[in-house]
Amino acid sequence: MLRMAPTTDESSAARPAARRWTACGAGAGVVVAGLAVHLLAPDGFASDAAGDALYAVLIYLIVVFVAPRAPGWAAAGAAYAWCVAVELLQLTGLPAAWGSAFRPSMLVFGTVFSVSDLVFYAAGVALAWAGDALVRRVLRR
Repeated sequence: MLRMAPTTDESSAARPAARRWTACGAGAGVVVAGLAVHLLAPDGFASDAAGDALYAVLIYLIVVFVAPRAPGWAAAGAAYAWCVAVELLQLTGLPAAWGSAFRPSMLVFGTVFSVSDLVFYAAGVALAWAGDALVRRVLRR
């Protein structure tokens, strides 16, 4: 008996799962890279830029993991909105206080507001969106 191509339901069910697991694996790699930058790179412009971009990539991947059917532009918008919100939260001084009480929270919320961080977040989200689009094309084949 000839087997027909998978129906839309079968293929659409497989793609979100594949996208979710790809995001999970990539997220683990991004966490390792971010911790390496944090622990090993000398403090300065390059390590700040890399850390901010990696943070934004991780947030994008978390959005994709939580909502694997979301289009890339929606995941990018949600990730960038989170990054901007966290950066603006730093103006309140709360993240600095949290960081004093529990140092690892600084990796999530930062401590000091910087306009340049918003640019690095945008770059990280754009790179994540482009990478996601490439992976999605490969998974479709």
